[in-house]
Amino acid sequence: MTKTTTAKVPLAGTPSLLRAINDRAALELLLANGPLSRTQIGTLTGLSKPTASQLLARLEAAGLVLPVGTTAGGPGPNAQLYQVNPAAGYVAGLDVTNSEIRVAVADITGTTLAEHVTPTKGVPAAETVPRVAAAVAETVRAAGLAEGSLHTVVIGVGGAPDPVTGKLRYASHLPGWHSPRLVEELSEAIGAPVSIENDVNLAAVAEQASGAARGFEDFVLLWAGDGTGAAIVIAGRLHRGFTGGAGEVGYMPVPGAPVQRDVRRRKAGGFQELVGAPAVRALAREHGLGAATAAEAVAKALETPGAGDEFLTALAARLAVGLAVIVAVVDPELVVVSGDVPSAGGERLRELVAEELDRISHARPEVRSSALPGSPVLLGALQRALADAREAVFSTH
Repeated sequence: MTKTTTAKVPLAGTPSLLRAINDRAALELLLANGPLSRTQIGTLTGLSKPTASQLLARLEAAGLVLPVGTTAGGPGPNAQLYQVNPAAGYVAGLDVTNSEIRVAVADITGTTLAEHVTPTKGVPAAETVPRVAAAVAETVRAAGLAEGSLHTVVIGVGGAPDPVTGKLRYASHLPGWHSPRLVEELSEAIGAPVSIENDVNLAAVAEQASGAARGFEDFVLLWAGDGTGAAIVIAGRLHRGFTGGAGEVGYMPVPGAPVQRDVRRRKAGGFQELVGAPAVRALAREHGLGAATAAEAVAKALETPGAGDEFLTALAARLAVGLAVIVAVVDPELVVVSGDVPSAGGERLRELVAEELDRISHARPEVRSSALPGSPVLLGALQRALADAREAVFSTH
């Protein structure tokens, strides 16, 4: 009779598991609150002073925290302050479009160390992976870091990775991004683990972390720019769908647009025909507001009484039609409008969209504009990369 053995795993309540839980709680407190003393950490975690001292000694030995001066101005002796060691890990986030690659590198505390933009128009598909790797390497150098310093890289693209095949879907506008080994090829070229996420989903991650959706568990983010997409957050979690394509609302049949058939071949859909950049420019021209881009047309409308107001009202009605379909199914507490077009339209366009949505939809969620500076996609990519890196680094010391 053969004796079988099984590996021992920590049980709930064991000293090692409790230490890990306490260590992680202390690190999260330091990230959220900045430098803290041993006494402050003990108070916030409920740990005794000896236990808090042991915890800090353990984290300092692991290179996860650093002493950074002392308290001053209070009664009694000054107390040593500690913070998370920024050098415990570095991450990169990328926002990839059909015209450029925007890269940001941050340390484990979330401080952005460097950003870099690389144009991609006219780049052959075969050079896509080397161009991405070169853009990341340039940003790493600009951050003053050595090659190989990155722990995790998250890339936001206008498409959706299929969870079964790994192939990027809904991304015909991105030549060179369709290899079934794309993630492996990028990881090898960059020299760090890479994950690819839908760009609008990452914008929603950023809004939930520090933008208009902070504190909301159920919301929809509608992105309107060159392309049209949505991110759906239910009970605090992104809903990606069975094939990763949840939120590809550009293909959604809506009133006012012809129903497209064989959309896979045509690479087009109803809602995109109403609010995509070409449609916005065409609508602007109908109102005498010619412009090179959709965002410029919207900005011009804000400065043009009469015709500009009519154009914005018509555009808001189109956006509201798509939103009415989405909220009828999802019933979110909040809608965030983001992308080049809503950003250019500001409070005036947001107000018009909210008013029209109230008129045509039974569900009446609050409508907010994006509250983030810069690229929400890039910020979301960094947020996702930081979450992955912290989970790995903080859990393995």
